[in-house]
Amino acid sequence: MTMTNKLKIFGILVLLLTGQLTYGQSSEEELVRKSFENYKKAILNDNGDEAVKYVDSRTIKYYSEILELVKTADSTKVETLSILDKVMVFSVRHRTSREDILSFDGKSLLVYAIKSGMVGKNSVSNNSIGDVTINNDFSKGQFIANGQKAPFYLHFYKEDEQWKIDLTSLFTVSEMALKKMIEETGQNENEFIFSLLKMITGKKTDHEIWKPMN
Repeated sequence: MTMTNKLKIFGILVLLLTGQLTYGQSSEEELVRKSFENYKKAILNDNGDEAVKYVDSRTIKYYSEILELVKTADSTKVETLSILDKVMVFSVRHRTSREDILSFDGKSLLVYAIKSGMVGKNSVSNNSIGDVTINNDFSKGQFIANGQKAPFYLHFYKEDEQWKIDLTSLFTVSEMALKKMIEETGQNENEFIFSLLKMITGKKTDHEIWKPMN
């Protein structure tokens, strides 16, 4: 075989391998987007059992930690929490029975939050995932809100051979949004949260909301 023919064969192999790598990367990107779309569909249908299939272990861990705070945190502890964590703890205490709270684990709390509307449909309804970057078992997709690229990314991790969403990757943005809303109302954190809960549930909060479950 001449050197020219060897180079031709090498060139074909390079093209084939490059094509396979590009195709594989493209397929993975589509799987990342598909994970979000499946999660979105489940949220829009209040299907918590289906939605949790597409969230990662970091998300479940966060809900487990919130559940522990709901059960055990006294008023002093609650006051030290971030605004987002405080919203979560107060929301669960205000909207959920003691019996249910004591029966939950992190995963079932998230399922309940979705089924009961605590995870709002507006968080996904007009949103999608744009450009996707993949690095081994980690990926990030640019958040597209109402057709516009947002300046932040949703993270995904591959667990059990499936791309799953890390909802905690949006918490920094959520914190900033909450703080801005509070500033605009002129209320303090607690006043804002209690007003929000009353508006959502039609029920006024009372001092019991500060008390641990056990």
